[in-house]
Amino acid sequence: MKNALTRLHRLPVRLAPMALSLAVAWGLQGTAQAQSLVELYEAARSYDSTLLAARQQHEANLARAAQARAGLLPQAGLSAGANWSNVDSSALPSSRSSNSQNVALSASQPLYRPANRLSHEQAALSSEASEAQLNLAEQDLIVRLSQAYFDVLAAQDTLTFTGALKAAVEEQLAAARRSFEVGTATITDTREAQARFDLVLAQEIAAQNELRARKLALDQLVGRQDAAPLPLITPVTPPAVEPASADAWVARALDGHPAILAATRARDIAQLETRKADAGHKPTLDLVGQYQVSRSPSSTGVPPGQVRNNNASIGLQFNLPLFAGYAIQNRVKETLALEQKAEADLESTTRSITQATRNAYFGVLSGAGQVRALEAAEASSQSALEANQLGYQVGVRINIDVLNAQSQLFQTRRDLAQARYNVLVGQLRLKQASGQLNPDDLKPIDALLAR
Repeated sequence: MKNALTRLHRLPVRLAPMALSLAVAWGLQGTAQAQSLVELYEAARSYDSTLLAARQQHEANLARAAQARAGLLPQAGLSAGANWSNVDSSALPSSRSSNSQNVALSASQPLYRPANRLSHEQAALSSEASEAQLNLAEQDLIVRLSQAYFDVLAAQDTLTFTGALKAAVEEQLAAARRSFEVGTATITDTREAQARFDLVLAQEIAAQNELRARKLALDQLVGRQDAAPLPLITPVTPPAVEPASADAWVARALDGHPAILAATRARDIAQLETRKADAGHKPTLDLVGQYQVSRSPSSTGVPPGQVRNNNASIGLQFNLPLFAGYAIQNRVKETLALEQKAEADLESTTRSITQATRNAYFGVLSGAGQVRALEAAEASSQSALEANQLGYQVGVRINIDVLNAQSQLFQTRRDLAQARYNVLVGQLRLKQASGQLNPDDLKPIDALLAR
């Protein structure tokens, strides 16, 4: 691609558009090792630290939720002890020592514990909320990768168009010098062309640096150092937005957006927390049992020695709170306030998603309109450049007019390429805003890439 641009710099300005197409086509010969959008997404899924952290958080949330089930299951424990004692008394002819051991197995089964059952219900809702958060993280990766992918392509286009403009300005500078040498033009034309050439040279350096930065960002996202995005087929027609109604997209968002689901589950959990706090007034009932084996010295036996006792018991344990210093009442007040906060958070999330979905929808429509306008502007700028070149040759236009027309043409081409990328990413953002984005949505865009 670099060699192609070098040759492009040496061509007359009237051949620059054709040479630019040839340079791009030549550059495509080196895309055999380039990667598509889907390929880089698969690489990012197993490397992106943000998504990996979200997955581990989801696993931790599931484990935490599973802990709540323990409050409904039996509990068992084993305990053991050994004691040694020595008695040295003036009433006894000699000191006396003894030892005792005991082993006990105890178990309990909750029969009526309303707070534990409510905690178990909260855990199930928490698992759903955690899964929704993971879904949001996966959708975010799709958008971040697509944006980084097209940022690289946009930077490549900027460098290509800047190189083509540099070649055109260089040719115009050479023509101005020739005209000055033969006396058909003033030194002003040469200086104007030289100033424009120096400006384009600075722009080319900036474009090279921008391309390096964009490539580094994409490499960091996908975990490789040779990421090379496939370019778009040009001209490209982005897929139509379906359904073609902002209200329909909002309805989809309100029906199944992961953020709304997570906020809804947070509200439900807050409501259960209020019920759990109120359950502090209620009694509890457990089934308890114990089996104990002990050995201890006995002075009643004949002869005295160690006695072994086996004790088994089973029964019901009832507990009724009577007064806890108003702790339960104040806890209920706290949870009621948190419940209202969760309700307000849900409403805020719903409003934000509604607004974001509408903005994304109209942004896609605006972007599509901008693409059509820039396509028309590209044709008009090409015609304007040709007219200015002809006018310069016959003496009705000056050198600066041609330079401005060249700059306008290549600026329009760069803006057109960027607008096309923005439309494609905007469609993904629209699906993300409505909560409908999934990896399959990358395939239609992937089909627009040159291979």
